[in-house]
Order: sequence, then structure tokens, then C-alpha cells
Amino acid sequence: MASKGKTAVITGAGTGIGRAAAQALLGDGWNVVLAGRRPEPLAEVAATAKDATLAVPTDATDPASVRALFDAAVDRFGRVDLLFNNAGMSAQAVPIDEMPIELWKSVVDINLNGMFYCMQQAFRVMKAQNPRGGRIINNGSISAHAPRPMSIAYTATKHAVTGLTKTAALDGRAHDIAVGQIDIGNAVTELAARMAKGVPQANGEIKPEPLMDVGIVGQSVLYMANLPLEANVLFHTVMATKMPFVGRG
Repeated sequence: MASKGKTAVITGAGTGIGRAAAQALLGDGWNVVLAGRRPEPLAEVAATAKDATLAVPTDATDPASVRALFDAAVDRFGRVDLLFNNAGMSAQAVPIDEMPIELWKSVVDINLNGMFYCMQQAFRVMKAQNPRGGRIINNGSISAHAPRPMSIAYTATKHAVTGLTKTAALDGRAHDIAVGQIDIGNAVTELAARMAKGVPQANGEIKPEPLMDVGIVGQSVLYMANLPLEANVLFHTVMATKMPFVGRG
């Protein structure tokens, strides 16, 4: 596939949804900068398209590490056209009064603070490059709309991502930066595999839930990424058709 000359930065790129998005973009001729905590999974993805990839081990909770990621992207490919702001973590189901404070802080640090640090650096680069502008896609979740039982840290941060998306979409207008959000329900990843075994429902029951192929999410990211900057998908929900989200289950 010939290069489009467009460059994407993907956080959490070594596994799951980030990996699927990287594969979709690489298959469409994008250059992809792969970011994540662990170098080994990044190297596996990078090996599939060495000339079009750059693996940068990154701690998204560290502002200096995030700045170094974007500097490396510009040094290698000259610009950043897309940030898929995907790094995040879940947490075990736990009652509110039993939530360890350190666990709360860890979820907030990656799911909210890390998202902001990456958006901040994307804005810095996209405002300064020529031609200016670009696109940011934040990974929200079905939990950005409705909680699961005993998920206060994850749900609170994913609701907060929606606030980041709306504000950045507004502030980005003056700089030709389009900001949108993808909300994903039950893609087959290591994180979501437990859904098939049974998870708590709002009525107290434990039930398995349907899942969809994670490659579908990669294609959704690719669709959003390839829009001209005059158009923006502000919110895109892609979900397993029969999962208990719409209506009453």
C-alpha cells in the first residue's frame, strides 16, 4: 500500500482496540506512531510495516513522556494528522465504599489525565504545522453514556472524556482541528473477554453478553480518520448488536 503521507499517533497501540486501529490505518497507507507502556507488543505491530511505523514506549500519565512521543512523531514523519487517544484501563467491580483510593487515582490518571496530556500535545503540534490542523479521536465507551454496576472510577472517567471531547471540538475550530469520540461496546479484546463468561447486570443478575470482532472498531476509526477536516463525527457508537445497552436489555 502506497503511503498517503498522513501520520497517526495511537496510544495503547500494542494490543486490543489500539492494535486493530493501527492495522486498519496501516492497511490504508497511513504512517503510524505506536505508543504504549510495553515495548514488546509495539514492536510486534511495527514489524508488520517497518517503513510506515515508529514504536515509542510511552507512559501516558507522564506529561514529559507524552511530549517526547509527539516530538518523535514529528521528527520521523514531519507532522501529525491524527491522534487516536486510546490508552486507558478498567478496574475490578467494587462497591463505592470499598474502592481503594490508589486504584481510583490510577484510573483517573490514565483515563482522564493521560487523555488530556495527549490532546494537549496534539493541539500544540497541529496548530503549528503547515498545513495546519488535524483530527483527534478519543476512545470513550458505552460507559460514557451508562454505567455498569460497581464501576464508579471507570464510568466517571469515561463521562469526563465526553467533556474533553466537546470542549476540544469547540476550541479546535479556530485551528482546523476536528475532535470526535468513539464509544465502543463489547469488542473482543483481552479487556472485554470476561463479558462472554458473565458480568453483573443492573438487576443484579450475572449474564454473558454478546461481543463483536475488534476489527470492526479498527474500520470505524479508519472511517472517522479519513473524513476531510470540514466534516467531523462528534460521537460514533459501535457495539455488539445484541448487547444489553439500548432499552432494557
